[in-house]
Amino acid sequence: MTEHELTFRCMGTDVRVLAPDRAGVDDAREWLESFDARLSRFRPESELCALNRDRCAAVSASALLRSAVSAGLWAALRTRGLVDPTVLPALRSAGYGASLAGVAPAGLAAALAAAPQRRAARPHPAARWRRVHVDDAHGVVRRPCGVELDTGGTGKGLAADAVAHRLAARERFAVDCGGDLRVGGDAAQQRPYEVEVAHPFGGEPMHRLWLGPGAIATSGIDSRLWRRPDGTFAHHLIDPLTGAPAWTGLVTVTALAPTALEAETLAKAALLSGPSAGAALLAEHGGVLVHDDGDVQLAGPLARTRARAA
Repeated sequence: MTEHELTFRCMGTDVRVLAPDRAGVDDAREWLESFDARLSRFRPESELCALNRDRCAAVSASALLRSAVSAGLWAALRTRGLVDPTVLPALRSAGYGASLAGVAPAGLAAALAAAPQRRAARPHPAARWRRVHVDDAHGVVRRPCGVELDTGGTGKGLAADAVAHRLAARERFAVDCGGDLRVGGDAAQQRPYEVEVAHPFGGEPMHRLWLGPGAIATSGIDSRLWRRPDGTFAHHLIDPLTGAPAWTGLVTVTALAPTALEAETLAKAALLSGPSAGAALLAEHGGVLVHDDGDVQLAGPLARTRARAA
């Protein structure tokens, strides 16, 4: 079977689409570029920015924007508020007010050496996300005035799943939105894709697996890492309780799941939870955790597979 491949920049990252026909990959690109334009928090003209600027309690929202907000709320519910779509002000305070696309990340080793004492992140008791509601019947998003939303925490996973839905009739396909990878098609069961998980220290493959219909996603502090004017380091994974970047003892987490949205959510939640609780979150579908010292830990089915092989 001939497979067409297209790689391009979108959503501040590299996107790669594989499908049996050129029309499929072209359609995927067009849809993803529209998704980015309408939902980016870095584009003042986007629907998301318009929602956050609006001072009304109920704001008209397109089906796409409502889906993106719903995905963020689902992730918050799934993780009991650990993956929180209302931490946008904290992200800005940490120094992530503008896109970091094209900006080289700060040195990981130096950041870890200077980081504060490691501790697991915690949900904020106020749980502001619980006061956000998507009303599909009336086409609005309801939230208290001043509560801003960031759909970027779940956006790449949602986008990969949406493209998978558009390509569902194809016999085999894959869409990778910056590390959030969704595979589908009947033929993918018999001919899965080989996936290499890169080590954050050096980038060499640390684990290989074969992925049929399903998803895998990686979350980490290494790719969006910067030095602030005061000399301290920060990254984009926020502890909802403190509003500061979370230093939990983990550098990256890769999670498997049936959908990219769930895989992305599990990867973020596991990293925010720290080594022990993070591994427990990956027990059902499996995953890979990389500790601050570079140690690689397999979790769930991946750990059991390696144990049987040994």
